[in-house]
Amino acid sequence: MQQDDFPVRISGLVNRFGDQTVHDDLTLDVRKGEILGVVGGSGTGKSVLMRSIIGLQRPVAGQIEVFGNSITDAEPDEEIGVRCRWGVLFQGGALFSTLTVGENVQVPLKQFYPELGRELLREIAQYKVMLSGLPADATSKYPAELSGGMKKRAGLARALALDPELLFLDEPTAGLDPIGAAKFDQLTKELKETLGLTVFLITHDLDTLYEICDRVAVLADKKVIAVGTIPELLATDHPWIQDYFTGPRGRAAQAAQARESKRAMSSNSRAMDKPAGKGA
Repeated sequence: MQQDDFPVRISGLVNRFGDQTVHDDLTLDVRKGEILGVVGGSGTGKSVLMRSIIGLQRPVAGQIEVFGNSITDAEPDEEIGVRCRWGVLFQGGALFSTLTVGENVQVPLKQFYPELGRELLREIAQYKVMLSGLPADATSKYPAELSGGMKKRAGLARALALDPELLFLDEPTAGLDPIGAAKFDQLTKELKETLGLTVFLITHDLDTLYEICDRVAVLADKKVIAVGTIPELLATDHPWIQDYFTGPRGRAAQAAQARESKRAMSSNSRAMDKPAGKGA
């Protein structure tokens, strides 16, 4: 694979807070066009890793490159030409409470494209809101008027404001009911396919991992101990990976995925066996 095949490349990353080392010699490559799930126990630094990639956390050592540009060598306020190429959905949406949903979506647009007129900003914001699965009238609502699931989608709309190539999602289905979580997973997969996104997805949701992730990176022992498809991870003998994927919840998610695959195959088979209509 060539450099362009890896929008994100991390090598030798060290993150430390006082005497606590969160990451030590962490290495990870994110492939173009994939949904990469990132999992790990509490305190393994999943969100710290994401914040390091987008330049909000300055590591002690190591290198991070995004689209071939060094993030670790750049100053926090330095314009490195790639920040407009990614979008971020933080936990809970992280919306500005005094702004409407539409105004929240306009924030990055105004930052990177100050020359855009008011009417065009409004139209773009409304399009992004609808792209995230919200009704058009949600544009004029304030975050306090939204449900938890709607706040997530509003945050996603803002993350999509600049037509990013790289999308970061931090626990996007946390706190959602199973139906809402499944719909958000499906939306993420559809956006990835239609917009050609690369998605860096932090999650604890096993259903999400089985349903939409192309690969999964496992954080433990202060580094990425394994990365691959779920069958590849299941073939490893690391205790945490085995406990996580083969425990009660892991088995339930695996069974649900098997049922869904069987249902899809059955549906496709019926469609192929259906007689052609007259005149076909």
